[in-house]
Amino acid sequence: MMPRRRKERLIALVVLATMLFAPPLLLITGRLEPGALTLYVFLAWGAVIALAAWLLEGGHRE
Repeated sequence: MMPRRRKERLIALVVLATMLFAPPLLLITGRLEPGALTLYVFLAWGAVIALAAWLLEGGHRE
């Protein structure tokens, strides 16, 4: 069973990911430079994956 803090942090990560990929933010980014939307999506997705890995792997204490 996961500790309570870890569950709270994972829920916060899901909320952050939902906000990062919300249509209004994607539309604003898409109106900038031609390649800005692609760069934004890859960077945001990489950040979500990195945070998930940090939360799930970094908390092991013996």
